[in-house]
Amino acid sequence: MTVRLVTDPAVPPRVGFIGLGNQGKPIAAQLVAADFEAWVYDLDPEPVAELAALGAHPAQTPRGVGENAELVGVCVPEDAHVLAVVSGADGLIAGMRPGGVILIHSTVLPETAQAVSEAASAKEIAVLDACVTGGAARAQNRQLTYLIGGDDATVQRAMPYFEATTDIPIIRAGPLGNGAKLKLCINLITYIQWAAAYESMALARGIGLPQEVLEEAGLSNGQMTEMMLSFLMSHKLPEETRQAEGFQALMRGHMNIAEKDLAWALELARKSGVSLPVGSLVSQSMARLYGVEDEGRR
Repeated sequence: MTVRLVTDPAVPPRVGFIGLGNQGKPIAAQLVAADFEAWVYDLDPEPVAELAALGAHPAQTPRGVGENAELVGVCVPEDAHVLAVVSGADGLIAGMRPGGVILIHSTVLPETAQAVSEAASAKEIAVLDACVTGGAARAQNRQLTYLIGGDDATVQRAMPYFEATTDIPIIRAGPLGNGAKLKLCINLITYIQWAAAYESMALARGIGLPQEVLEEAGLSNGQMTEMMLSFLMSHKLPEETRQAEGFQALMRGHMNIAEKDLAWALELARKSGVSLPVGSLVSQSMARLYGVEDEGRR
């Protein structure tokens, strides 16, 4: 049997996607919209059904995705989840053929990308830490930024995937693991900015200034970014809405991911002998920033 590799320029690569959450689902939808043969998997059947309605093929396991795809994106919340979906008899690596590429979109430690690469190399499967930044709205509008660690040849093999999902030029961070490192640096900026926006908003409210005036001034002089304004939107909602169980669950999920990302940034800093006093303080303030009712974190 002849195995079709992603290096064949005459045939569009088959693609797969594992993890159809807030950011993963719109990326997968872009792949389907680009007319790729796309296979998808998630523990939650609802987003799988949504993608299937658009033309994607549902898979029953990560292995099922690997058996049918050459370029596979993985966008799951934590390092342990990444390792779980690629490993084992039902894992992605078990199903993929030699010549395939795994693209890790999750915010992980560089060691996790290296571990996946070591496991995949036995089957001649390549790995990129192709971390994404920008959020769900930018993913829907093809404005995601990819921060990529890996070798030139593998990046070129994955270019059809990148070009199908964003109009923003990819950023090459260096060898495998550097995409993960860069993403943690970027997230450190993001969360520190949000803390600054939150405290500025709290002060403005406390002294009788409308939040809208603060945002107008910050936007006018360039001090407030689009993402900072988006973050502040949730603080405009009525208190009844913010205290509702569904909203609290959503914000708690965001808080957990933020705390994990900052913990990884601080871990890299510790190993590198770098002091991050502001990042450390912000890492202990995420419940307050997200409005999560958790006395242990406030």
